[in-house]
Amino acid sequence: MSDAPLLLGIDGGNTKTVALLARADGSVVGTARRLACADPYVVGIDAAADMVIATAEEARLGARRAGAGESIAHAAASMAGADWPEDLDELTSALRPSWPSIRVVNDALGALRAAVPHGPGVVVVAGTGAAIGARGPDGTTWHSSFWQEPHGARELAMRTVQALIRAELGIDPPSSLTGRVLQATGDATVEALLHRRTRRGPSRWAEFDGLAGVLLDAAADGDPTAVAIVHEQGESLGRTALAAARRVGIGDEPFPLALTGGLFRHEGTHLAEALIETVHAERPEARPVRPGLPPVAGALLLAFDDASIPVTLDVERRLASTLATDALYDTRATVATSGDQVAGSGS
Repeated sequence: MSDAPLLLGIDGGNTKTVALLARADGSVVGTARRLACADPYVVGIDAAADMVIATAEEARLGARRAGAGESIAHAAASMAGADWPEDLDELTSALRPSWPSIRVVNDALGALRAAVPHGPGVVVVAGTGAAIGARGPDGTTWHSSFWQEPHGARELAMRTVQALIRAELGIDPPSSLTGRVLQATGDATVEALLHRRTRRGPSRWAEFDGLAGVLLDAAADGDPTAVAIVHEQGESLGRTALAAARRVGIGDEPFPLALTGGLFRHEGTHLAEALIETVHAERPEARPVRPGLPPVAGALLLAFDDASIPVTLDVERRLASTLATDALYDTRATVATSGDQVAGSGS
């Protein structure tokens, strides 16, 4: 068994928490994924830290089975809810007993490190929620955190249910969304779905996040209501991306505009097209790109940076070739299609 220290990267989100362990040459030797929230604004600092630690421990068990050893030289956690300075301080304090050399950043900045390794650029992450990160010519970074308007799968799911209600009441014309959504949820009527969503008790919106995929399916098939909702969301994300570029002083020079997250992995293109069109209307020099590495790889690369390990092209290639992206980022929980039953459905 090798005793060479490993590097740890963690992506803590609202729906899932993912961990990667790698050797200094970029070889991934341990992975773990838990369908659980690590946002301290949702579960609290201690529970968020516990989820990160537990997921990392699963990855370490995998590394041990691969004969890679257990010592972790540097760790970095890219986390939803790491928004304000006190969030970073408290999360770092909670994680430092496990890894003395730990860096905590907002999840948008981990995604930025993976998508735009150097120089000016903007990354738009659209998953259960949304996050936007930017880096300026002088290295200044900015992330949307609480500046971010509601976007992502949860917002699209809410807009989808609202569209069903408006069509059912005759406020808007009928749409294919009604049949698609009822098939996905297993409800007999819109009223039954609405009853289950709004009856007394804890919020049930998480059960409906998968409706974002139903909406994207309908938009891809040309449903006018779905197209309008998705287009509006893309425009709003584009306007926030432009604001991010201004915040870090990106001028007229060309810069990458990276799109990542579960919503952009859907085969439909309306969301990305609306976003890019909005950005190009003001900044035609922006170069849309799809990152080759997922956000958790960005957290891992931050650990490489802290360890002063150069991330060469060979390291990046080895990381990409040994990373099972599909296994780590299964999007069915938040981007279900109209042929999938949404979790928790049925009255």
